[in-house]
Amino acid sequence: MSNHIIEDAKRCLQCRVPQCSKGCPVHTPIRDAIRLLLDSKLEEAGSLLFQNNPLSLICSHICPQENQCEGHCVLGHKGSPVQISAIERYISYFYLNIYKPTPSDRSAGKIAIIGSGPAGLTIAFYLLRKNYDITIFEGNDQIGGVMRYGIPEFRLPKKNLDMLLEVLIQSGVKVRPNTSIGANLCLDDLFRDGYLAVFMGTGVWRPYQLGIKGESLGHVHYAIEYLRNPDVYRLGRRVAIIGAGNVAMDVARTVIRHRSEEVTIICHMGDNSITARPIEVEYAKIDGAELIQYKSVVEFVDEGVILADSEIRTDENGQEYAVPIPGTEALFPADSVIIAVGQGPRAVIVSTTTGINVTGRGLVAVDACGRTSRPGVFASGDVVTGAKTVVEAVRVSRDVADAIDAYVRETYGK
Repeated sequence: MSNHIIEDAKRCLQCRVPQCSKGCPVHTPIRDAIRLLLDSKLEEAGSLLFQNNPLSLICSHICPQENQCEGHCVLGHKGSPVQISAIERYISYFYLNIYKPTPSDRSAGKIAIIGSGPAGLTIAFYLLRKNYDITIFEGNDQIGGVMRYGIPEFRLPKKNLDMLLEVLIQSGVKVRPNTSIGANLCLDDLFRDGYLAVFMGTGVWRPYQLGIKGESLGHVHYAIEYLRNPDVYRLGRRVAIIGAGNVAMDVARTVIRHRSEEVTIICHMGDNSITARPIEVEYAKIDGAELIQYKSVVEFVDEGVILADSEIRTDENGQEYAVPIPGTEALFPADSVIIAVGQGPRAVIVSTTTGINVTGRGLVAVDACGRTSRPGVFASGDVVTGAKTVVEAVRVSRDVADAIDAYVRETYGK
C-alpha cells in the first residue's frame, strides 16, 4: 500500500457528521470505510463501499471529487482535503479481487437490461440482490458503455470494467454482446419471451452536428466516435478540437498520446463557457494542448477550419451565446478536426416500438422513478438526462431498481 494512502487515512478526523458523505451524490460512507481500513478490516471496508455503490471503483477514478467528497472535506477549508478518491480506489480494487458473490437464485423472474453503461450495471447489481434473472443486451462487443468506449485508458483502466464483468457472471447474469435491441430484436420480442420488465440504459451515442459547410469532409470527425477506437485514425500532425467540455479534453490528451504534435482546443467563448473540470483542462495543457478562445467555426475546408472572432450576445433569458464577426474569418490550418460539442440518444429502440414518449431533445421521458410511458419499461442514465457523471447515473438508478422490483411484485404477484 502506498504510504500516502495510509497517511491520508490517518488524517481523517472521523467527523461526527461527515461532510464528505453529504457532498457525495450516493452518500458514500467514506468515514466508516477509512476507520475499517485503519482497523485492518479491509474486506469489511470494501463490502461497505460496494453495497452502497457497486461502481465505487469506477467512481474513484473519474468522479469530480473536488466538487463532491473531497470538496466537502473540512480539512480542505484551510489546507488539503483527505485524498478520498485514492483511498476509495485502493479499498474497492482490493475488494473486487477477493469478492465471491452469491449467485442469484433467479426466483423473482426475468429482467432485460438494454445497455451496460453506468445505469445498466447499477440496475443489474441491485436487482441481483433481489434474486432476479438478469440478461444484459449490449450493442458492443464488451460491457461498459461510455466507461469503456468514451473514457480513455489513462483516466479509467479497462481492467476495472473487466473485474465488474467477472462479478456479474459469477452472480448469474447472462450477457449478450453485439446485440442491438431495435435492430433485430425489439421490446415486444423481450416481453413475448417472458421478461417481466425491461430497463433501457442505452446512453447517448449520436454526436451533435455543427450543421456548417464542410462537415462531411474526410478529415472531420466526431469525438464520441474517435474515442471509441482512436487506434484506427490517422489524424496527422496538426489537430483542431472544437469544444471545451470533458470530452474535448479527453480527445486532446488521447490525440497527443497518438503522436500528433500540434493539438489545439477551440472554444467559441471565454472561461465561463468551459464545462470541463478545471483539473482536466490543466492536464490537457500539461500534456501539450493549446487552448484558444473567442473563436467561432465558420466552415470546414480541406486545409483545416475557417474561424472567425466571436461576438458575445445575450438572449431574452440572459444566456450568452456567440456569433461570428463578419470580416474576421481566417484559415486555421489543420490536418484533422474533431468536433466535441456533445451527443444525444439514438432513436433505434423508440422508433421500433410503440408507447414510449420522448422529450423535445429526443431523450426518453420518465417519471421520478424511471417509469416510461409504456408499462413495464424503465429508463435512466444519459438516455434520460443527457450526458452526466457516472455517480449521478448510479444515484438515480438505485431508485429505478426499487421501482422495477415494486412493479414486478404488484403486476405479477412475485
